[in-house]
Amino acid sequence: MLAPYASDPGESRGRLYPEEESAHRSCFQRDRDRIIHCSAFRRLKHKTQVFVEHEGDYFRTRLTHSIEVAQVARTIAGALGLNSELPEAVALAHDLGHTPFGHTGEDALHALMAPHGGFDHNAQAIRIVTALERHYAEFDGLNLTWETLEGIAKHNGPVTGDLPYALTDYSARHDLELHTHASAEAQVAALSDDIAYNNHDLHDGLRAGLYTPAEMADLPILGPAYAEVDAKYPGLEEDRRTPEALRRVFGVMVSDVIATSRKALVNARPTSAQHIRELGHPVIRFSDPVWADLRVIRDFLFERMYRAPAVVVMRTEVTKVVEDLFPFYLRQPDHLPAEWQAEIAASPGQTALARVVSDYIAGMTDRFALQEHARLIEKA
Repeated sequence: MLAPYASDPGESRGRLYPEEESAHRSCFQRDRDRIIHCSAFRRLKHKTQVFVEHEGDYFRTRLTHSIEVAQVARTIAGALGLNSELPEAVALAHDLGHTPFGHTGEDALHALMAPHGGFDHNAQAIRIVTALERHYAEFDGLNLTWETLEGIAKHNGPVTGDLPYALTDYSARHDLELHTHASAEAQVAALSDDIAYNNHDLHDGLRAGLYTPAEMADLPILGPAYAEVDAKYPGLEEDRRTPEALRRVFGVMVSDVIATSRKALVNARPTSAQHIRELGHPVIRFSDPVWADLRVIRDFLFERMYRAPAVVVMRTEVTKVVEDLFPFYLRQPDHLPAEWQAEIAASPGQTALARVVSDYIAGMTDRFALQEHARLIEKA
């Protein structure tokens, strides 16, 4: 049974283009299914999480990361009496706007797009699901519900100040109330993102040989987890020992969010989903002690993984790929596919051209960006 402050699909604010809803699925389930079947979701399988996609078969990609986030989100939402379909949809869509090469590609594209409104992956996700996916006869995009779009746009909190143009353009047609917090379900998706990447980045960095299990065991949360595994399974081989420890770390994070958020919800006494938005602060959160421990873990990951020499070298190389492709397409848009050239013809002007080029590059997978760079730049 849903809590009174849960997002009820029967009370959705609907879609920009009215549709008759499915007889067999709620509107949020339908959103989830449209996201899973869209082209941008499939391309996530070849997009960087931390390591560039071709560096190894076992490292997480944006696709596997999104699936893990969705699994965590359903668990937390169910435990809190929230709708579990909405956070699943938001989680599956939250990284659709990522460029090739992850945050490195995003930083490069944002700098290149500075004269034309910048680039933000959350805003780009909105652009994808409202405009760039073109597979339906009656509308561009996926025509998702207001609640799912809101969650994609502001699951990390209100969006204020200099808004990315993609959010400004869409919200002018379909107000997402960007100045407020999102639903509790969208907040669950955001914390589930933190839980998933904290856990799997530790695992991927270890697999990459950037640190050792002994160094991980010196970290908060991980130390007690390793100690518990060693006490229960003395002499366990390392290939099983670390996954067993990380399972426990995962459990600590999930349990902490559930317990802390329950208290926050009791204290806030929200009476509706809209009440959650208007509280002025999030209600889904870690406890202060666990959040402090996670900051220590994040500092470790930044030093030993995200800024590891091998990772920095690769980031330099892939930054150059984006920095080379963007001006190339600006100068020679005839090298874009025909449908993208038609888009340029329909919207003349340098900013419009830059935004088409940005959309095209942002949609590339790691491997396609590298192939195009080799074909167009390196062989020129």
